[in-house]
Amino acid sequence: MIIFDLSCSNNHQFEGWFRSAEDFQRQLESHLVMCPQCDCHSIRRIPSAVAIAKNAQQVSAPNTNVDSTALMPVGAQAMALYRQLVQTIMANSEDVGRSFADEARKIHYNEAPERAIRGHATVDECDELRDEGIAILRLPELDEGELN
Repeated sequence: MIIFDLSCSNNHQFEGWFRSAEDFQRQLESHLVMCPQCDCHSIRRIPSAVAIAKNAQQVSAPNTNVDSTALMPVGAQAMALYRQLVQTIMANSEDVGRSFADEARKIHYNEAPERAIRGHATVDECDELRDEGIAILRLPELDEGELN
């Protein structure tokens, strides 16, 4: 997984997660990458800051644990990032509705083709899937209006 810092033609900055640089380019050319704030498809990569060391001594010592800090997005920026995540999941997965737990098990036990799925599951179903070693990502349900 590779993370690119991106910017749209309206200068909104955001992150994009891709399998590879080629995957990013393919999605960009297919107009699958868009700004989570304004839905603009005119996107470009911008330079990324990786980590900032506390002092020069830590930079020269490769085996030293380097502390770095990051600002977590808040408010509208956090919601824009969440919108982008949900839109990416929806664009790249199959909706199996309330059959999510059953379908996840079938995929895990090689009884159905491996693919990305999404749907609905109860808290108990999610716990049972995790107990079986099935990795899932549970997202809070939002009204569709909150994602626009």
